[in-house]
Amino acid sequence: MTEKKPFRIAATADLHCSKASHGKFRELFKSASDAADVLLLCGDLTDYGLPEEARILAEEIEAAATIPILAVLGNHDFESGRVAEIREIIEKTGVKILDGESAEIGGVGFGGVCGFGGGFGPHMLNAWGEPLIKSFVQEAVDHALRLEQALAGLKSERRVVLLHYSPIRETVVGEDPEIFPFLGSSRLENPLDNYAATVVFHGHAHNGAREGRTARNVPVYNVSLPVLRRTMGDANWFQLFQMDA
Repeated sequence: MTEKKPFRIAATADLHCSKASHGKFRELFKSASDAADVLLLCGDLTDYGLPEEARILAEEIEAAATIPILAVLGNHDFESGRVAEIREIIEKTGVKILDGESAEIGGVGFGGVCGFGGGFGPHMLNAWGEPLIKSFVQEAVDHALRLEQALAGLKSERRVVLLHYSPIRETVVGEDPEIFPFLGSSRLENPLDNYAATVVFHGHAHNGAREGRTARNVPVYNVSLPVLRRTMGDANWFQLFQMDA
């Protein structure tokens, strides 16, 4: 009987592809293709949310990637108000961008959403007071609901989650505490625990910590490229996570 191989996930975030990034990410896509069965891009694919930046990233993907790629968008991808164009350009390469949707690859289920801010635990912002505050909180709630929808649609017992914003405080520690509310929200944590996620990957917190756990012990990894290089060495483009067959 042939022994099943473990399923290997490469995850990274915050590429911030700019107009000057020609050739910069080919090593990422080549190395990930050699090392893993799937690559996860956890937001901030572009620097200013410009279609020109997305086209350069698409060229890098088409030149070097040979494995499936799943992604979520990040806050930088929204900057110029051209998200639909960016999404279309990137998805033409075969990348699947998740925003409340799910996918299955190699018997492993994946769900993803960008996420939003609002803070963590007892200090989390609540919908009270001015209409703008209520709108801000509602945005966080909507992302959490879309994440719940994605996880509810998965049949696999192995559930991997892609986010841009953090679902826990632990992986943003290292950033200035004043900006913690803008780096993630505990509203994203409940769906992870309620649907027994296997592992979670996010970016956004460039100066944060590399790993933490939810209240129910789901492992959460901050795979922002600056974090990976600070904690694993400048040559590292992604974190490799291996799931048993």
